[in-house]
Amino acid sequence: MAVKIRLKRLGKIRAPYYRVVVADSRTKRDGRVIEEIGKYNPTENPSIIEIDSERAQYWLGVGAQPSEQVAALLKLTGDWAKFKGEKDTASKVQVAEAKSVFVADEKKKPVLKPKTETPAKAEAPAAEAPAADEAAE
Repeated sequence: MAVKIRLKRLGKIRAPYYRVVVADSRTKRDGRVIEEIGKYNPTENPSIIEIDSERAQYWLGVGAQPSEQVAALLKLTGDWAKFKGEKDTASKVQVAEAKSVFVADEKKKPVLKPKTETPAKAEAPAAEAPAADEAAE
């Protein structure tokens, strides 16, 4: 059986994201897979690339052939260099910056108005009425 490491397309029209999968070369692109070893989302900025290095090394070691796209991803993550025995195995994947914490400006007036307490006051006289009835008895 010829085993390939390739991309499985998911997502909507014009909003694709992919899973890096190990599959028999004769199956459909989005068909049955042997194992999912990673994720790739090209629509984000920077692209999200997550590949389980240990499983990728295993499958490359037993003879699985990566597609051109997956080979490029493996070179970015450094897994291809590890497999070939090269020295430079550092990951070149860009990491997205962390979002900054929102801080409200204290100088500005609040936009939302507090709710009025009128419904609570309407309930208060009704609560006092049974107490007055008990006192009368």
